[in-house]
Amino acid sequence: MLKRKRYDEAEGCPVAATLDLIDGKWKGVILYHLLPGPKRFNQIKRELTTITQRTLTKQLRELEEAGLISRTIFPQVPPRVDYALTAEGRSLAPVIESLKAWGEARIVRNAEAAAQLRSPARAAALPPG
Repeated sequence: MLKRKRYDEAEGCPVAATLDLIDGKWKGVILYHLLPGPKRFNQIKRELTTITQRTLTKQLRELEEAGLISRTIFPQVPPRVDYALTAEGRSLAPVIESLKAWGEARIVRNAEAAAQLRSPARAAALPPG
C-alpha cells in the first residue's frame, strides 16, 4: 500500500511554501500591480496609496530575495530603478488572477448580503425590539 504524503504539515507543504513567499498585506498586491509590466518605485507607491515608503522598500527587497521580482538600475541622472516580475514571479499570474476573481466575487456577495439585511421586507419580518 502506498503511503500518502500529508500536506497539512508546515514542512514540505506546497500551500504553506507558496503563502510564505507572498505572505503579508502587501506582497500579493505588489505582484498584482507588476503583472502589466515593469514599474518604478514611485509608480508602485502611487498605486498603493496607504503603504509607507519604508514598508514598500522592505516588501520589494523581500520579493527580490525570493526571486519573484527583479530590480534594474539604469545609469542616468536622476537614477532610475525599475521593478519587474521574474519568470518565477510571472508564473504566479494565474494564482494572483484567481485571487482577484475570488475577491471580486466575495465583495459582490458581501454587498448583496448587506443589502438583504437592510431590506424593508427583512426589517418588517423582525420582531420589534
